[in-house]
Amino acid sequence: MSTATTSTATTQNRHGSTRDREIVDAKVIVTCPGRNFVTLKITTRSGITGLGDATLNGRELAVASYLTDHVVPNLIGRDAGRIEDMWQFLHRGAYWRRGPVTMTAIAAVDVALWDILGKMAGLPLYQLLGGRSREGALVYGHANGRDIEEATDEVGKYIEKGFLAVRAQCGVPGVKKAYGISVGGKPYEPAESELPAETVWNTPKYLNVAPKLFERLRADHGPDVELLHDVHHRLTPIEAARLARELEPFRLFWLEDATPAENQKGFELIRKHSVTALAVGEVFNSIWDCKHLIENQLIDYIRTTIVHGGGITHVRRIADFAALHAVRTGFHGATDLSPVCMGAALHFDTWVPNFGIQEWMFHSDETNEVFPHDYEFRAGRLHVGDTPGHGVDIDEKLAAKFPYAPKQLPIARLEDGAMWDW
Repeated sequence: MSTATTSTATTQNRHGSTRDREIVDAKVIVTCPGRNFVTLKITTRSGITGLGDATLNGRELAVASYLTDHVVPNLIGRDAGRIEDMWQFLHRGAYWRRGPVTMTAIAAVDVALWDILGKMAGLPLYQLLGGRSREGALVYGHANGRDIEEATDEVGKYIEKGFLAVRAQCGVPGVKKAYGISVGGKPYEPAESELPAETVWNTPKYLNVAPKLFERLRADHGPDVELLHDVHHRLTPIEAARLARELEPFRLFWLEDATPAENQKGFELIRKHSVTALAVGEVFNSIWDCKHLIENQLIDYIRTTIVHGGGITHVRRIADFAALHAVRTGFHGATDLSPVCMGAALHFDTWVPNFGIQEWMFHSDETNEVFPHDYEFRAGRLHVGDTPGHGVDIDEKLAAKFPYAPKQLPIARLEDGAMWDW
């Protein structure tokens, strides 16, 4: 055998031939170890498997059906190494493009293929993207309380745990079940019932308490801890502008989802009145959802997730576009995303040059057992391991012990009964 032939054979052994990469099986796994997760598992002829998160909170089975009935039949026999072509096939080939169900399904396939590629190459995912830009990803946790006193105590507990950044929410006097407030000391999980829980909202009462919360937090915890706050789309642009201006003295790391982002020009009004940093995008599904916001520098952080934004392949394009306009990443990372998504996101965070911060809520012990992973928290940052791929697996036998449990997100109404943004 010639040297050239030997070299070719060695390369094929190490990285997999076309035949090795052929997809022979793909299945959807639905499990509820405390909350519902949808996972896509793709298997190649060589026996290499890849996992992708396909969870869409409150609409999980819509994505499961989209994958099982429409996507999986198209995967069998295809080359798992043709990631870009697969993305284009699933996006352009569907005709009915974009939207949360379609893009979540595409993301599951995309992340699973990147996982397979990493395993075949014997490399962690961040190396495939271009290597490290940083040693660890700065993360923020969620502190909340029924009132300001309880909220500031909770912020202190997160600081004691080593967090360098904390999102703070507190109850609103006169408003029952305010957003972001947990019950009985348990982690906040809004999807609590089979049918949507109905909550009531009062904007003036909220606008009265929010600045007082952050005035107290700065007084209690000093200038160094990074503080964040989530409005959760509940304000009009002029109301959001007022709040952003009133929060300026307390130097928030960001004000999140200050107004519904469907009206991207609404952020122009906020910018005219305040220099508080703005973050948005957890409900976005494509680069087109944030185009005006980014190219006009109306936001400072883009929060589109890998699982809802079409996977690594598409979110990488969003991040590169954002970098041209001095906008940084700040991925959504609530417990409605499985550890599979978190693992992929952290590899992305490790690589992406314009990284800002990563949201991180604690998964339940049962979830961590179903999805063993190699990322870990140290000194305010999450660190990925060097396991080939994204470093997250699934225990299918254990997953089967936690059947799907129907749960939907709440809705919000104003005090007169009119529907509002939850």
